[in-house]
Amino acid sequence: MPIYNATLTAIDMNETRRYAGLNKSDFPGSLLEDACLEAQILAQAKGIWQLYDYDKCTNSIIAEKNFYPNGKKITTYLKEADKIAVLAVTIGEKLEQAVTEHFSQGNYTYAVLLDAAGTTAVEMAADQLSKTIRQHANKLGYTTGARFSPGYGDWDIVAQPAVLDLAQGRQAGIRVTESCMLVPRKSVTAVIGFIPHRQAVRRQNQCSSCSQQHCLARKEE
Repeated sequence: MPIYNATLTAIDMNETRRYAGLNKSDFPGSLLEDACLEAQILAQAKGIWQLYDYDKCTNSIIAEKNFYPNGKKITTYLKEADKIAVLAVTIGEKLEQAVTEHFSQGNYTYAVLLDAAGTTAVEMAADQLSKTIRQHANKLGYTTGARFSPGYGDWDIVAQPAVLDLAQGRQAGIRVTESCMLVPRKSVTAVIGFIPHRQAVRRQNQCSSCSQQHCLARKEE
């Protein structure tokens, strides 16, 4: 699939505050607004995705080199899927460079807010691409589940390199370190199951399937 360029008309301030893990009393509202505006300016949101057949019997994504997602939650999530979309999204490196600069200048609260705004931005971009994928699925007679990424639930982060390869994420400027971290840091990979319309799909809160119970970004049901 070609490169997808996301459009971020505004960065969600409520989500940014949540990702920052700060209370309203910890900073003036104008600081949050400034951080979200700077994130919008610096973010170079783009992504890419590929579509593969999925073999439910062997729990494998059928590719040049078949990939087997390991983990009870990911295999349960994919058990009704006929096809799998594999995506990669990033907002580039400019924002994280700005965060580093603000930290070096002692602007700690602002740096935290800007970093959180970057997280919001990449999630918003991933949501946009997911919507495009869902529309494509509908045209093919499928519905879709929610995104599921390496590191969610019991799906080990060591799957990251393979997922990035399947998405062809390097075409979007994304790479992965030996410790399975994505670079640029504000990047996301995920899979989305294509499920026949005849089968009901429950859109699950991703946080409910994650073992990180005390994560600051955790959403409640």
